[in-house]
Amino acid sequence: MKFISALAVSAATLASAPAFADITVYSYRQPELVSPLLDAFSKETGIETNLVFLNKGMIEKLQAEGDRSPADLVMTVDISRLQALVDAGVTQPVVSETLNANIPAEFRNADGQWFGLTSRARIVYASKDRVKDGDVTTYEDLASDKWKGRICIRSGTNAYNLALASAMIAHHGEEGAKTWLEGLKSNLARKPSGNDRSQVKAIHAGECDISLGNTYYMKQMLEDPDQVAWADSVRIVFPVFEEGGTHVNLSGVALTKAAPNKEQAIQLMEWLSSEEAQEIYAQVNGEYPLKEGTEASDLVKGWGTFTPDNKPLGEIAKLRPASLKLMESVDFDG
Repeated sequence: MKFISALAVSAATLASAPAFADITVYSYRQPELVSPLLDAFSKETGIETNLVFLNKGMIEKLQAEGDRSPADLVMTVDISRLQALVDAGVTQPVVSETLNANIPAEFRNADGQWFGLTSRARIVYASKDRVKDGDVTTYEDLASDKWKGRICIRSGTNAYNLALASAMIAHHGEEGAKTWLEGLKSNLARKPSGNDRSQVKAIHAGECDISLGNTYYMKQMLEDPDQVAWADSVRIVFPVFEEGGTHVNLSGVALTKAAPNKEQAIQLMEWLSSEEAQEIYAQVNGEYPLKEGTEASDLVKGWGTFTPDNKPLGEIAKLRPASLKLMESVDFDG
């Protein structure tokens, strides 16, 4: 596998798209999280891959490149980002019995425009010292007065928090979600800032008692000597919606509209949905595989079990504009 910078891709695109061999993957995920997958695929099939890491601007890049784009696949996190690719017209549908058999319907686009690969839960990190078992129950309860001055959170406009707010809209409508956001904001111990891990750092420092975060950040903290103490100060709690389950989000893949190596790209997509690939990806990222019968790592299983929410992720993705509008209307980050 070759890792190529976005700048190098742009230059090569101007010269000649066929200069790229086999499969080119544009990824929002860090190379160290995707490379083990692509390396295993190449070893098994002999098909080489080029990985291009982009930390922003994927849609704009694909639109600018148009039919000359070297990208065959895009890999990203967050259901709204996957749907945004579809809405921008830079993907194409895939009809595959293998993908449909391996990825449950609730974790793929109905028209085959994107497919989930692994999932993560949006959970509560709770102080082991200051939060009792059973204190955290539902997402709705986070707006209760009992959490006044006890919650830390990253920006409300972050994709993960917007997805959760979108799920709240799906359950309670826009007015209900707005009331919840107002209550959640009033319970914050400090202005939203930082990432999910910095919220856990704040819990460890005694600045707050609970925070919202993705499950896989626990793995990342445990692997960083400077953050192990943060991880050890909290436990993972799986809240639910009052009439649903625990909110989940996806890492997923889509075939680009231009895909110069469509046949090989679909082969890679199908391989990514296999038990072997699902276990590699979930193990590396600390996430949950989607293929039935495929197990998470021992570390992830040790966090406990949960029932995913029953609202279709495709529906939640389409509510992102509404959730962003609500965040701005309540001045959540102010």
